[in-house]
Amino acid sequence: MSDMPTIASSLSKAPIARDAARVDLLVVADMVAPKTRVLDIGCGDGTLLRLLSEERGVDARGIELSQRGVNDCVAKGLSVIQGDADTDLADYPDDGFDYVILSQTLQATRNPKKVLADMLRIGRRAIVSFPNFGHWKIRGQIVLRGRMPITENLPCAWYDTPNIHFCTIRDFVALVDELDARIERAVALDRFGAPMRVSAPWWVWNMFGEQAVFLLERKN
Repeated sequence: MSDMPTIASSLSKAPIARDAARVDLLVVADMVAPKTRVLDIGCGDGTLLRLLSEERGVDARGIELSQRGVNDCVAKGLSVIQGDADTDLADYPDDGFDYVILSQTLQATRNPKKVLADMLRIGRRAIVSFPNFGHWKIRGQIVLRGRMPITENLPCAWYDTPNIHFCTIRDFVALVDELDARIERAVALDRFGAPMRVSAPWWVWNMFGEQAVFLLERKN
């Protein structure tokens, strides 16, 4: 796959309180079919899990590294266990879920390729969102200032960040090819959180998309 696919996408008009949620979580939620089984890896405080449970009526499960995140989820009545995406996904059976989600966490894993491969094994589909390190603002900070960038989506200094494997939208598409998976839907969000034109070529998404959300499925 050499070019970014042209894939239609839209935000739903469901009456859930969406203003309080991250825009990428709303896009993720719109990619999940109702009444399905969902595993959210790195689920944080459970914002997405609760959104999916209330809006989609899914069987929502989560895995979270931090004890604080697990406690927040349990306090909300969510089914979440403590675990590490890099080591604990091997314990999950093949096709155990309809969707496996990794939201804004891929860049913080030690082995992103293995994590994504496990997601595609465990779930019939995988949904991944991540900040795009190819955005023009990030390139500009490196070129003009000669320093690692700090943006709204990447707010931490280089010495204090959990992110260890940055990638661009083009990098991610190449990884999907390596794993022999198919991109079913994709959305690039601009600096205002609005979906970019779906017919735009990959380099436009790579240059102007601050973050991206991909819905993947195995080819076989």
